[in-house]
Amino acid sequence: MKTYVAILRGINVSGKNKIKMDALKSSFSSLGFEQVQTYIQSGNVVFKYQEMSSEDLAELINKQILDDFGFDVPVLVLDSVQLETIVKNNPFVGDESKEVQFLHVTFLKETPKNVNNEKINSYVKAEEEFEVSECAVYLYCPHGYGKTKLNNNFFESQLKVTATTRNWKTTLKLLEMANKTEV
Repeated sequence: MKTYVAILRGINVSGKNKIKMDALKSSFSSLGFEQVQTYIQSGNVVFKYQEMSSEDLAELINKQILDDFGFDVPVLVLDSVQLETIVKNNPFVGDESKEVQFLHVTFLKETPKNVNNEKINSYVKAEEEFEVSECAVYLYCPHGYGKTKLNNNFFESQLKVTATTRNWKTTLKLLEMANKTEV
């Protein structure tokens, strides 16, 4: 058994695609997933399952959500090692000039083929920073994520990949949950 983290995009946002967490947990359990745990209402699920590719798991979960709830939501699946690597590689952590509440991670479903940093930089406001990696975009938005142009939709359109964003506190909590499930 391996520990995975599923990050769903676009559920329980502005009254759309509503799913209660107990129903989501039941949906995941019906797939044979074990030790299913949810975190907050935005579609974060930690679970154990046999070793399988992230892409196949995402497709399986997407189909189950469509069957159970009637809507199509993008699903990104990481194993605990991938999530730990993303956390470890955040270039803004440890920089004392950065306030942790303004850190975010945009998780990418696949490695972007073309990253035009010059074009992306033209949207950066004063003091904002970003760094694109193979599987994530690290963001520092000191004016608040709700005020930046460097949001999830922006990076999806610029990088041409499916993405979903979580704040740093949520990202760390998901890693903590995954590590506890590993034991």
